[in-house]
Amino acid sequence: MDPLHQRAVAVIAHIDHGKSTLSDRLLQLTGTVSDRDMREQYLDRMDLERERGITIKAAAVRMEYRAAGGETYEINLIDTPGHVDFGYEVSRSLAACDGVVLLVDAAQGIEAQTLTNLYLAVDAGLEIIPVLNKIDLPAAQPDKFADELATLIGCDATDVLRISAKTGAGVPELLEHIVLAVPSPKGDPSAPLRALVFDSYYDSYRGVVAYLRAVDGHLDAKTPILFMAAGTEVDADEIGIMAPDAQPVERLETGAVGYLISGIKDVSLAKVGDTVTTRPRGAAVPLPGYREPKPMVYAGIYPIEGDDFPILRDALDKLKLNDASLVYEPESSGALGFGFRCGFLGLLHMEIVRERLEREFDLSLIASAPSVGYEIELTDRTRRIVRNPSEMPDPSDIEEVLEPYVSAMIVTPSDFVGTVMQLCQERRGELKEMHYLSTERVEIRYQMPLAEIIFDFFDQLKSKTKGYASLDYEPAGQYSSHLVKVDVLLNQQPVDAFSTIVHRDKAYEYGKTMTERLRKLIPRQLFDVPIQAAIGSRVIARETVKAKRKDVLAKCYGGDVSRKRKLLERQKEGKRRMKQIGSVEVPQSAFIEALKLEPSEQS
Repeated sequence: MDPLHQRAVAVIAHIDHGKSTLSDRLLQLTGTVSDRDMREQYLDRMDLERERGITIKAAAVRMEYRAAGGETYEINLIDTPGHVDFGYEVSRSLAACDGVVLLVDAAQGIEAQTLTNLYLAVDAGLEIIPVLNKIDLPAAQPDKFADELATLIGCDATDVLRISAKTGAGVPELLEHIVLAVPSPKGDPSAPLRALVFDSYYDSYRGVVAYLRAVDGHLDAKTPILFMAAGTEVDADEIGIMAPDAQPVERLETGAVGYLISGIKDVSLAKVGDTVTTRPRGAAVPLPGYREPKPMVYAGIYPIEGDDFPILRDALDKLKLNDASLVYEPESSGALGFGFRCGFLGLLHMEIVRERLEREFDLSLIASAPSVGYEIELTDRTRRIVRNPSEMPDPSDIEEVLEPYVSAMIVTPSDFVGTVMQLCQERRGELKEMHYLSTERVEIRYQMPLAEIIFDFFDQLKSKTKGYASLDYEPAGQYSSHLVKVDVLLNQQPVDAFSTIVHRDKAYEYGKTMTERLRKLIPRQLFDVPIQAAIGSRVIARETVKAKRKDVLAKCYGGDVSRKRKLLERQKEGKRRMKQIGSVEVPQSAFIEALKLEPSEQS
C-alpha cells in the first residue's frame, strides 16, 4: 500500500482505563474480526490477561479502514501494557508508531501511568490524540476531565474526543481522526533495512516470533538478517502481518508492522528494542533506545515439596523462553531447601511469573519476601552486588552500602496531599516537586528507596487516600544508606529464610514484628524456645515460645514439700539438657504464613 495511506498508532493508558476494549471495537468497526469470531480482549493471548483484565504483552494488528472520503487506509494498531513494570516495552512500542491514542477514564481522570505514558509519547515526538473513555458510566465527569486533559496536553477541551469503547459511541469519529491526525511513515525506503523489534514471544513449534516495524528500507522473506544488539545472524524464514491472525507476505515495506520467524529458539536473542538489518550491506547504526531489561525486585522461589525441584528448574527454563526479562540462579536455604533466586521487573511481574509456574506446571511454591539488589563497597575497595541477605558481608568488612532509589510519581486528590506526604516521609522519601494538574488533582514527585515501595507502600497509599491515589516509579540511581542485616534466631540458631536487609531505623520494627509473628506460628516444644532478632551479635527483639509442661506433681497428694521440689528440679534439669541437644521443629506452614507478604497489583 502507498506509504501515504499507512498509519501506525498505539493505545496508551493507565490500567483498567479501557485499552483492550477500545481495540476490540476498532477490530469490529473495520471488519478485521467478524462478529461471530469476536471475543472480549481479543488481542490478549494469555488466559491470565483475560482473568485479571490487564494487558501483560503488547499485541499488534493490521486493520483496513475506508475513510469518509472514500480512500482506504492501512492502520497498524499496537495495544500496549498499562503497568509500570512493563514501561520499557511501552517505550519500544511507541518508537514503532507515529501517533498515540491517550485514553483516560471519564470517571477516574488522569492517573500516574497516564502521565508517564504521555511523557514517553512526547519524548518520542508522536502525534497525541486525547480521548475520554467510559462516558456512558453514571459516575463519568467528561467536562471536568476534558478540561484537565486539555490543560495537560496544551489543546482546547473541544479537541478531546469522548467515546464509550463498550457501547461503541464515538469510536467511528476516533477512527476518522486517526487517519487525519496521525502522520504517514517518515522512513527512507531506499536506505538499508532498519526494523525495530518491539515485542517477541516463543512458539513451541516455530521458535521465537518477533514483532517488528520496518523503519527504513524493506525486508524480504528468506533474506539473511542480523539482530544488531544480540549479534545473532539468521535467515528470515517467514515474514508476515497480523490481520488479526498471522498472514505470510513476501515483503514488509517501509513503515509496515509485522512479524518475523527466523528459527531462533531463545527469546534473549531477539530482545525487545533490538534492531534488525540485512547482511551483508546492512545498516551501520542501530535505532536508538535499546537497553537491557534490568531486574528491580528479587525473591527466592522454592517448591513446597523438595522432590519438585527438578520440575521447577525445567519450568523456569521453559518460562524463560517466553520472558527474556526473567533472570534466575540456583540457591539453597537451610529452612526451605533448594530453590532459585529470581529477578523480576517489579511486583506484578513477580506475581505473574509465580502464578504461571503454579498454573502451567502444576507446582506448589513458596516465595521468600521480595528484596532489592544492593551494591556493597568493602574495606579493601572491592565491590559486590548483594541480592540475598545471606550474602551480606560481616559489618566490619563493609565500607559503604549503596541502595537503589526510584523517582516516584503520585497523582492524588488535593484533599489527601498531607496524608500522602506523611506516608512518603515515613518511607524515607525526599520531596522533589509538586504541582496541581487542576484545582482538585495534584502530582507529587518523591525520590525514595525502592525497598520501601516493594512491600506494602501501595496498599498503604490506597488505604490512606480511599483508593483515589495512583503510583508510578522509575529507577533514579543508587545512593549511600545506613543499612543493616537483621537475622532471626530460633533457639540461638539463625534461620536464613527470615533474614532481611533494612535501614537501621526500621530494624527494631522488623525484628519485633517477625518475632511476634513466629511466636504465634511455631508450635510449642518440650522446652522454651527463644525467638530473637539480632544485628550481628546484638539482640534487638525477643519473644519466647513457652514449653509444654507435664504436671509432675499430679500424684503427690501430700507429704513433705521437699519431695515436690525435688520432682520440679528434676523436670527443670531435664528441660535444660533437652534444650542443649534438641532442635526446634518448624512446620512448613509456619514458613508460608510468616513469609506471606502478597504484593498487591499496582495501578
